[in-house]
Amino acid sequence: MDRPLLPVFRLLLLAALGVFTSAANARYPDKPIRLVVPQAAGSNTDIVARALAVELTSVLGQPMVIDNRPGAGLIIGLELTARSAPDGYTLCMSPIGALAISPHMFDKLPYVIERDFQPIALLTNGPLMLVASTSLPVNSAREIVEYAKKNPGKLSFASSTVGSPGHLAGELLRMVTGGLIEHIPYKGGATAIADLLAGRVQIMFEGTSSVGPHVKGGKLRGIAVTSEKRVGAFPDMPTMAESGLQGFDISVWQGMVAPAGLPRPLLDRINAAVNRAVSAPNFKARMAELGSEAAGGTPEEFAALIKRDSTRWGEVIRKAGIKAN
Repeated sequence: MDRPLLPVFRLLLLAALGVFTSAANARYPDKPIRLVVPQAAGSNTDIVARALAVELTSVLGQPMVIDNRPGAGLIIGLELTARSAPDGYTLCMSPIGALAISPHMFDKLPYVIERDFQPIALLTNGPLMLVASTSLPVNSAREIVEYAKKNPGKLSFASSTVGSPGHLAGELLRMVTGGLIEHIPYKGGATAIADLLAGRVQIMFEGTSSVGPHVKGGKLRGIAVTSEKRVGAFPDMPTMAESGLQGFDISVWQGMVAPAGLPRPLLDRINAAVNRAVSAPNFKARMAELGSEAAGGTPEEFAALIKRDSTRWGEVIRKAGIKAN
């Protein structure tokens, strides 16, 4: 080919690629979509994903195939997503732990959150609940702090795992007491709650869906929730601020990301579909059962939330000297 014709050829090639890409975007989706879940089947993230998949299947007209990839502190599922093609056919459930906590827990990750992922939208948002063993003579968050100071070394808090939102909330409380509360990490929420019920540990921050039934049944004492406002399912339970402690506005959220490089038309298409799905009555009702609220919003809003919470929890992790096991 003559050299003078090369620029013209390149322009024609780029134009053809643009037409092809636009046509592909217009047909999206024309095959099943994989929804990666970086946790095991039956986990809270998996439950949210399956409820969402039902609604997205209806909205997009293609099946959502759940692909559970648990392990390595959420890293396996996120790495799989980061290495996938940015074509809209691989999406990933991303809880707060994956996007705002894990990057500060591990010395090296096989991806960079800001570089390798495209935020789609926030899916759900919910508070933690501070609960206490019924054997502990306290009725408020402020009384817990006073008890810890009067009884150094006698108060411990459980967490479902190192680096979980409940662990970090407990570290904030521990800082308020001057380090007088001991952290007891577990390998799962069920065993931690079992020991809390038995009185082997005294307090715990955990999701309302996990500990709420025990509070309603009188087996645990509900102290406060970490939201700005009271929770509808527990209208008589104060917030942490109402209970006497500021700085405990903590939300536990689930979001969706795609591989970086997703074309903006596809991003907008998927974001619109997700917003329709999370506003569906059945999805909203299911999330309420889990103690969360359906969310939604723009990719930019979700990106800002990730950045804000990453900054906050990164500082807590640094001060507490927390590292992944």
